[in-house]
Amino acid sequence: MTASLPAIAFAGIGLMGLPMTRRLLAAGYPLRVWNRSPNKCAPLLEQGARLAQTPKQLCEGAEVVLLCLANTAVVREVVFGPGGIAEGARPGQLLVDMSSLEPAATREMAAELERRCGMRWVDAPVSGGTAGAETGSLAIMAGGRVADVERVRPILAHLGQRLTRMGEVGAGQVTKACNQMIVACNALVIAEVVALAERAGVDAGLIAQALAGGFADSKPLQILAPQMAASQFEPVRWHVRTLLKDLDTAVRLSHESGSATPLSGLAAQLMRLHGSRGNLEHDPATLVELYRAGPA
Repeated sequence: MTASLPAIAFAGIGLMGLPMTRRLLAAGYPLRVWNRSPNKCAPLLEQGARLAQTPKQLCEGAEVVLLCLANTAVVREVVFGPGGIAEGARPGQLLVDMSSLEPAATREMAAELERRCGMRWVDAPVSGGTAGAETGSLAIMAGGRVADVERVRPILAHLGQRLTRMGEVGAGQVTKACNQMIVACNALVIAEVVALAERAGVDAGLIAQALAGGFADSKPLQILAPQMAASQFEPVRWHVRTLLKDLDTAVRLSHESGSATPLSGLAAQLMRLHGSRGNLEHDPATLVELYRAGPA
């Protein structure tokens, strides 16, 4: 069966990339991996993956190259920098970017990559966190040509429970920005709720259970409220800096589109304040500390 599966490559073996690549290997895909810190690839090499020395080498024999990287600048460097993907890519190959980037930059890079070497781009950011990456239950929102999205659908089916094509290149990133607006605002109000319950003499550890199934229920509530109430901030499953980056993207997009996003703008300010107190690399469950600390 393995011989019939397309060879794929993956750049970015972080909190999300590691469980996703493990699932691809378990599904039998021939896989070549690259990470800026090669030691993070070690568990995958034990599973049968091959190590690329440069992003350029990811293109050797691969039909599809997937990225899961920190931000727009990192993606640009990995694709177009020295020894980058653009140096090894060829027509017929697909780049699938699962990072969360600025939509305009995504469209610009996609056009540049196709112009330079014929490789086409699908933006396919995800939602569901590390738990979704581990269980293959991510929600994937894609932008790209219909044929390109359909071509990678069988691969992405091992990573997500749902893949929705939202439009042309960049549409996936717009949708991810919308997703992060909801998640970040939700996380902040959950922190407010937990801190308020504590100050008012209510057992905040029961909030998620009490509200389960009601209109206020959500996955963030069920995950974050118990962690916040128990001050359980480890292990870090996602980062404050990621939410802040995506909120900044959303606010920038709203300005470009002439759309009003006052709640997300305030959320970005609060997230930036929390990050400035040394929390950028911490889990968003730490947002409760912003409210326990009282006025800034």
